[in-house]
Amino acid sequence: MNVRLLDSTPNALAVIYAAGKQCYSDRFAMEFKGETDEEKMADFVRRLIRSGHESPLEHIKFTFAIEGVSRVLTHQLVRHRIASYSQQSQRYVKLDDFNFVIPPSIEEDGEAREEFFRLMEEIRRGYVKLRKRLEELRGSEGREDARFVLPQAVETKIVVTMNARELLHFFRERCCARAQWEIRELANKMLAICKEKLPAVFEKGGAKCEYLGYCPEGRKFTCGKYPLKEDILKIVPKGESRGSS
Repeated sequence: MNVRLLDSTPNALAVIYAAGKQCYSDRFAMEFKGETDEEKMADFVRRLIRSGHESPLEHIKFTFAIEGVSRVLTHQLVRHRIASYSQQSQRYVKLDDFNFVIPPSIEEDGEAREEFFRLMEEIRRGYVKLRKRLEELRGSEGREDARFVLPQAVETKIVVTMNARELLHFFRERCCARAQWEIRELANKMLAICKEKLPAVFEKGGAKCEYLGYCPEGRKFTCGKYPLKEDILKIVPKGESRGSS
């Protein structure tokens, strides 16, 4: 899996700062453009996020170029609707020698791995034969029907753009231990890039438990890293809050 930052909003911290300040000031947002104290801006942005005021984060975006992932992953990825996607087309791109992603559970078992490779080769031969025949009958349009036999394991490439608020949501859902392994790997790689690029926003990014301080998945599904919400409520004496001193 290869994940690269293709582009991002220039002066992202300053943009969030100006947008957030506009909500609490009678001054024009452009007047905050000249602010140069990055620690002051970062502290303000951190306070916005802690308070739950995340709409200013929607004004900046990150664009990622991603390759070496399966169609299984991208079927999950596009469910995050507040985003833009440009994916390699199986209609226009010939996939006679397609690469594929192997799940670790299959890779680790010799018998399962052998059967997986056998099936991939059988599908590849069938795809090539079908594509050539359909292209004889319908020209290049035949490729669009030949793709119906391709497996979900087939490797694909995709460009993804999300705003910072949606990225935080994406990380809360997909960095969780319960997320499917491949999209969790993608989310963690994207998060590492975002943390390096804009730590004021993403330093606390990650699974929901990292944000909440407890596991919301319930006793049946928790990985045990954080206590359950119901256990926290039992520990805190009645009438007191978690943060009381």
